[in-house]
Amino acid sequence: MAGFWIIGCGNMGGAMLRGWLDAGLDPSTVTVIDPGLPNLPDGVMVVAAPPEGAPDMMLIAVKPQLLDVVAPAIATLIGSHTILMSIMAGVDVDALRTRFSVPDTIVRVMPNTPAAIGKGVIALFSDSQDPVALEQAQNLMEPLGLVEWISEERQFDAVTALSGSGPAFLFRFIDSLGAAGAAIGLPADQAARFAMATVEGAALLAARASETPSILADRVAAPGGSTRDGLNVLDEDSALTSLMTRTLQASERRNAELGRINR
Repeated sequence: MAGFWIIGCGNMGGAMLRGWLDAGLDPSTVTVIDPGLPNLPDGVMVVAAPPEGAPDMMLIAVKPQLLDVVAPAIATLIGSHTILMSIMAGVDVDALRTRFSVPDTIVRVMPNTPAAIGKGVIALFSDSQDPVALEQAQNLMEPLGLVEWISEERQFDAVTALSGSGPAFLFRFIDSLGAAGAAIGLPADQAARFAMATVEGAALLAARASETPSILADRVAAPGGSTRDGLNVLDEDSALTSLMTRTLQASERRNAELGRINR
């Protein structure tokens, strides 16, 4: 790849960059534009201001609140051939075209932090009709994990809530599982280790199984056994599903608010 710029390289941009480099991307093809001049792997050019020339691909990886801060500095440097990608939550294609009118292809991307180890979820949307450019965008994202296109841009708020914010919710669950183990008598550090390993093993098993997670849960829970009694607590009045639905709805609402702010 030639001429790949990353605008901003914080938690998410950095995770994606690590995933690409681990997958074999030549660091000399990457230029990171970030006034904070983050410490990045050898070979990656890091500059405070955009260099001359138009890149072939550009990823905007700043917080959505910074859109109108960075846009004036880079809008004039983008060519019509540049594939412009954005991971800014809530910033839709129309909002991007308002600031960046030149590029023919704009792609919204919603990744998550496991992209750093090639186990991310990456949702894509574009209104472009250029199949070559869309294939290039998808090929760039493939090493980072599961890549899927969504058919309607309005679904991005839900995608962001589910897979974009989902790792944080799962991390909280792991923490709570360990805390619950300590509450019933295990040493706190041991309970934390058991919780982490249990979630890791169960997630891998679920990912490799042909059955649904629901069926896998029922297989563990023998009738009248201790697992079944625990599941009864989670299943009563759909308690766990209700909790997760409210969690995702809160995140989805905030994504929609960010979108209205940035239009």
